Amino acid sequence: MSLPSSTTKLTQRAELQRERILNAAQTCFIEHGFHAAGMALIAQAADMSPSLIYRYFDSKNAIILAIVERQVANGRTAIRNLYYAPDFTAAAYEAFTQWRTADPRIMNAALFLEMTAEASRNPTLASAFVTSDQELRAEISNWLSASVADGGKGLSVEVAQWRAICIQCFMEGLAIRALREPELSPTKLKLAITDFAAGMFAV
Repeated sequence: MSLPSSTTKLTQRAELQRERILNAAQTCFIEHGFHAAGMALIAQAADMSPSLIYRYFDSKNAIILAIVERQVANGRTAIRNLYYAPDFTAAAYEAFTQWRTADPRIMNAALFLEMTAEASRNPTLASAFVTSDQELRAEISNWLSASVADGGKGLSVEVAQWRAICIQCFMEGLAIRALREPELSPTKLKLAITDFAAGMFAV
């Protein structure tokens, strides 16, 4: 069994450092607001010097774009997991509980809204959101149009494409519910998700 090379170790260390910075930045954005959290505050939260952070990200904008990219990767994983554990109600409710706890590794609802507002003034961020929305919509559509035998819902490609938009709207609304109604009745919420899914998955 071969040992990891020094290059591999350096790459792994760099990835860990990037994750540490992104988690710190996301925590700062959640706790202090998007604009109040500058690079100095992020460096303090990450327990790093600002100069070290600049070795990995040349600006706060670069950190924000990396957070969006990480969210896309997490979203892809969550959607692909539905092929193997196709209980949409349980998955959607789990997403609600994660948003409610403001886990720094997960896009917080308040941060999502703040970044969406910032995108209206920041063309680079707006473009990143358009790309991420399209990529995740394609993943959802692929899942919906996959055969039931393969873990999908067996919808036609055309129907799957517009229902994927509906699911995106629903999940984004669910994130806002987690922010505005964190104590929403689990029983009622699961019933609401189940009813929504019944309509979305009907052939």
